[in-house]
Amino acid sequence: MAPSTNSVCITFFMMQSRVLSSSLRLFTTPATCELNSSLQRLQVQPTHHHLEQLILSHFSTTTNNNPHSSQTYATLFHACARLYRLDIGQKLHNHCMLYHDLFAPHQQLYTINHLLNMYAKCGDLEYAHQLFDHMPHRNIVSWTCLISGYAQYGNTDQCFRLLSNMLVHYRPNDFAYASVLSVCDSGSLCGRKVHALVIKTGFDSCVYVCNALIAMYSRNSGGTEAWKVFNDMEFRNIVSWNTIIALFQMCGQGDKAMRCFSLMHRDSCLGFDRATLVSVLSSLLGMDGIDFSWGLRSCFQLHCVSVKTGLILDVGIVTAMVKAYSILRGEVGDCYKLFLETNGCRDLMLWTEIIVAFSERDPEKAILLFGQLLRQGLSLDSYAFSIALKACAGLVTDRNALMVHCKVIKSGFVDALVLGNALIHAYARCGSVAQANQVFEEMRYRDIVTWNSMLKAYALHGKANEALELFGKMDVKPDAATFVALLSACSHAGMVQEGIQIFDAMFEKYGIVPQLEHYACIVDIVGRAGHIFQAEKIIKEMPMQPDYVVWSAFLGACRKHRESGLAQIAASRLKELDPENSLGYVLMSNVYCSAHSFNEAGHLRKQMRGLGVTKQPGLSWTDLG
Repeated sequence: MAPSTNSVCITFFMMQSRVLSSSLRLFTTPATCELNSSLQRLQVQPTHHHLEQLILSHFSTTTNNNPHSSQTYATLFHACARLYRLDIGQKLHNHCMLYHDLFAPHQQLYTINHLLNMYAKCGDLEYAHQLFDHMPHRNIVSWTCLISGYAQYGNTDQCFRLLSNMLVHYRPNDFAYASVLSVCDSGSLCGRKVHALVIKTGFDSCVYVCNALIAMYSRNSGGTEAWKVFNDMEFRNIVSWNTIIALFQMCGQGDKAMRCFSLMHRDSCLGFDRATLVSVLSSLLGMDGIDFSWGLRSCFQLHCVSVKTGLILDVGIVTAMVKAYSILRGEVGDCYKLFLETNGCRDLMLWTEIIVAFSERDPEKAILLFGQLLRQGLSLDSYAFSIALKACAGLVTDRNALMVHCKVIKSGFVDALVLGNALIHAYARCGSVAQANQVFEEMRYRDIVTWNSMLKAYALHGKANEALELFGKMDVKPDAATFVALLSACSHAGMVQEGIQIFDAMFEKYGIVPQLEHYACIVDIVGRAGHIFQAEKIIKEMPMQPDYVVWSAFLGACRKHRESGLAQIAASRLKELDPENSLGYVLMSNVYCSAHSFNEAGHLRKQMRGLGVTKQPGLSWTDLG
């Protein structure tokens, strides 16, 4: 990514700090030597504690009324800006005004610039602008400080206005350009004007400005112009590469991000860093129609590179790697091995990702890991609890859901909307509709997901009347998922007329156009009730091509009512849509067996074996003890 505006003008001040350091050596008394030593440490790595102690020791009006040099104040103003300590900066300003007239002609300009920078960086832009207006003399640093401050707080209009006024007195530098560009986007006329000015003044060869241009064109854009700026750069640094890779990640173009990383790794002598790898790994997950085998190969290559460079020791890299392997359907055991190799430096994000990896494939292991996480003493967030509840939804009883529910209450998340929705889902999947309803009733805030979750809970357990009654109480506008839940409830309860009425009301009353999942439900409703030809008519009149779910619902109805002729049509469509799925073969075989056509059923089973199609064994959960 392009450097943030927080760092604008830092280079100016770091150069000036060398001057300050040499000036500080002139003081030779013990008190001043101690102060100078503290100031030098503050320049290298400022900390809140160090700054507070220095102010207390040398600048308290009750302990010390001695004047200090303007260089000393400049150093301290700079530290306050870096630490965002406006409170200390204001006290220093008052202390400085007791002994120095900052606007006197002889006063050094860089001291006032540091004061201006402190107010701007700390967010007191109104006072910073007043200070700027009263300055008897200004240089390019003065203008850049104020522009940078407005950019840091997203004030595009003021940035552009100041840059325009600055042109009368000075030619903008790379810091000023980067600051203004940081608050523009690709659709902004201001951004394009600044780009034109950059070219006109010859700063299009400056890598710092070009990085800011790439970042600007990456916002709200397909990335064509950003790529053009990148491609035209004579020299690129690691920020240039990271910014363009991050762009491909945002655009869901993982293949281009991977190709760009390969070019960077092969042709650039810069190497890469943590941000590079995290962006490339993330880009593999956001692609439309991703090829999982290609994604896993790419992930494995990045894994190898991270091991060779030692970046695998970074917990952030491991977290991104675990997430990538999990989403790309890699072996969950590989995720767990990566997790174990980080012993001693695991943060909440890594714990959460490994629990996510196990939550669907091995929910019991996910709950065990969640128990280990609780013993780590980390402060859990709502996302961690929601993932644990997702794992609970895959188990047979509500025992684990009750345990996580207790932890949610103890951790103060009782009013968290996301967790309330997750609890309803978990209890419903575990068979405890009563607990799900209790959570629903106790929720102070409800959104459309809350209502839909409760409707799905009733639908899952065949409680169509309760679902319809709840639908009548909804105080939010229903969406497409609402009607999927209602139609499913009617289907499970055999409520044909109610289902048809709901389906018709979707568009007529609520303006929601039925989608494939709604057609699958209505086909299932009328088909289960024995209206096979009506179901066939619905399929023929669909405004889109029926998918696998629609045809499987129709085939299931044909099997139930022994309609072998239409069943053959449905089975052939299923084979075309997904030749490796056993559902169509198995259902059609059952149709033949029901009609005592055992030879045809045997031929179909033989055909399955020849094509390598295997039936997934059914299973049921039970809880012992």
